[in-house]
Amino acid sequence: MVTEKAEGSGQRQPRSSWRIGTGDAEAVLAEAQKALFVMVAFIAIIWIVQIANWADHYQLSAEYGIRPRDAGSLPDIFTAPFLHFSWAHIEGNSGPLFIFGFLAAYRGVRKFLGVTLLVAITSGLGAWLFESTNSVGAGASGIVFGYLGYIIVRGLFDRHLVDLVIGLVMALSFAYQFTVLLPQHGIGWQDHIGGLVGGVVAGWLFRDRRRRGQAGQAALPGGATSGDSSRAALHKELDDLGL
Repeated sequence: MVTEKAEGSGQRQPRSSWRIGTGDAEAVLAEAQKALFVMVAFIAIIWIVQIANWADHYQLSAEYGIRPRDAGSLPDIFTAPFLHFSWAHIEGNSGPLFIFGFLAAYRGVRKFLGVTLLVAITSGLGAWLFESTNSVGAGASGIVFGYLGYIIVRGLFDRHLVDLVIGLVMALSFAYQFTVLLPQHGIGWQDHIGGLVGGVVAGWLFRDRRRRGQAGQAALPGGATSGDSSRAALHKELDDLGL
């Protein structure tokens, strides 16, 4: 536990405390609207790509999917999430991708983009390093698991009760998804595990640090804060100088 001590107060202040609300309602609604637009656009893009891919007999998946331990295919970790191998494949990913993506983004689209980049890297590397030789991997399921992992741990790392409840509900509601983390033929479980690990790491890296700054405004006797005391001293000096 990190604590800070106010100058001259002798009192220890907690780093942060649990919160229930999400802050300013208008700001949260604005971010939620952005999150909705981002996820609608994301789903639209992968379906447009799917149509072109299907029309080309899935040559895009074969060419831009992940080929394990092929150095030339390493950049494909960023293209593979947009590609699928069948209509059933993309249909199975689209629902969880939209739900988890929206929940991951509703409190900050900019942070969400960082989370997405990280889970794309970890899930892609999981496939590139550990999937079977002479295979090709593609699909958004690694991103799906990354978002799920992020949602589950975000409330804990941010000490935010609403997000903690959302994470628990999602974990219980989609518990069946965890079965595909086990080795199965034809399923890129390495990609899924990589995404999940990346989501948990993202929860820590992108945790809310604002409360730490607020804790730095340590309370002084009489209800004032160290910041208030400094400002009062500055004002007194200016008054003494006649300014």
